[in-house]
Amino acid sequence: MKNAGIIGLGVGEQHIIGYDSHPNSKVTMICDFSEKKLEQYKKKYPELKITDNADDILESPDIDIVSIASYDNYHYDHIMKALKNGKHVFVEKPLCLYEKDAIEIRKFLDNHQNLKLTSNLIMRKYPRFEYVKKMIEDDKFGDIFYIEGDYKYGRIHKIVDGWRGKLDFYSIIYGGAVHLVDLIIWLTGKNVKEVFTYGNKIITKNSDFKYNDFSVSLLKFNDQSNAKITSNFGCVFPHFHGLSIYGSKATFINDFEYGKLFKSRNQSETFEKINIQYKSNNKGELVYDFVDSIVNNKKPIVSIDDVFNTTSVCFAMEKSMKTGKPEIVKNI
Repeated sequence: MKNAGIIGLGVGEQHIIGYDSHPNSKVTMICDFSEKKLEQYKKKYPELKITDNADDILESPDIDIVSIASYDNYHYDHIMKALKNGKHVFVEKPLCLYEKDAIEIRKFLDNHQNLKLTSNLIMRKYPRFEYVKKMIEDDKFGDIFYIEGDYKYGRIHKIVDGWRGKLDFYSIIYGGAVHLVDLIIWLTGKNVKEVFTYGNKIITKNSDFKYNDFSVSLLKFNDQSNAKITSNFGCVFPHFHGLSIYGSKATFINDFEYGKLFKSRNQSETFEKINIQYKSNNKGELVYDFVDSIVNNKKPIVSIDDVFNTTSVCFAMEKSMKTGKPEIVKNI
């Protein structure tokens, strides 16, 4: 039986379902920095140890797996302390905020290959996107030459009033666009070679939020195909993940009620509806798979290489937004 500890009880609470649904794991300790939340969870989970000190989990000899759902600026420290204490790590995005920290994490994992790490890049488990991936594998799209991915946040209060705006550094690319970056790489199997990014903070210019609330990136893949990814935190729009895939045989457009598959350029021919559920109902769904990868020593859905490939692209996107120049993706 693998014992798990969870740091951060926002989205981290949903990890409990993933661990406790697996026959070989259970949550034994949870942590949050909010006294109000701790009181709430003491009543909700009376059987669990509850603490406001992350080290109680990170240094406990009884914990095998740590879920890190703390604020972004804590991720690097929590990951390294967990790994150095021999624990497997399930971390919410982003992996970390700085390239030098990602390099250090990667080196440690390379030297300790008995330890596993993954990130909650949950869109790989969205049923509609799983269906689209199968279509790509079955060559239903032909040659894919262009993809658009739009992270429409639709929850501006979280950056204006929440913890994100209080950090010394927050990136809407690391916190939003990362999902579309990973989704597109996963769907196509392509490697991103170069990126170029613009950004602005027009929507939050009169708020205390100090960082760009919008970014748009152009990506060049190794086969010369392209993608455009936006991270749109200030939009007047419900939270949604836009995805358009353009191939030589077909085009897919993600929409709220259903996906649209176009197989013809003829306006008189209608599109095919993809009536498969869009989102996953459980944000902790990848937790079960991660436990399974540990127990059965197999590759998880989101591997260590996957995490670092996606993170490397995001670092290049953020860098380009600051330099105003195209940036080569340097794989970590």
